[in-house]
Amino acid sequence: MPTNDSELQAQARQVLDTIAFTPFEQCLPLSREFGNLPARPGIYAIRHKTDGLLYIGKTKSLRGRFTGGHKAFLWVWLDKYSDDEVRIAVQTISYWGNPALLLELEAIILRATEPPYNVQIPSEQ
Repeated sequence: MPTNDSELQAQARQVLDTIAFTPFEQCLPLSREFGNLPARPGIYAIRHKTDGLLYIGKTKSLRGRFTGGHKAFLWVWLDKYSDDEVRIAVQTISYWGNPALLLELEAIILRATEPPYNVQIPSEQ
C-alpha cells in the first residue's frame, strides 16, 4: 500500500498504464453476466476501440459493479457505438481495508485523463 504521495502517484500511473494501454483485444468484452470480471476491488475503464477511454471508475467488486447495469452503457448506446467497439479494462487493487486508496487512485487518474463520460472530475486538494 502506498505510504506517501509519490508512491500513490506511481501506483496511479501503473494502474492508468494498464487500463489505457492494454491492447483493446485483451480487454474484457461486454456480456450479460460479466462472469469474466473478477469479484475483487479495482479500477476499471470503459474503452472504445478507436476513441480510447470513455469512463473510469472504482469499485469494491468489479463484477458486482456491472451486473446491475452501468450508466456508461446508456451513453455508449446513445452515441451509437456497437458492442464490439466497447470493452472493459480492469486493474484489481489490493487496498487492505483502506477504501480511501481506491478513491485517491481514481481521482488522480481522472484528473490525468478527463474521460468524456465522467461527469465530475475531483479537484486536487
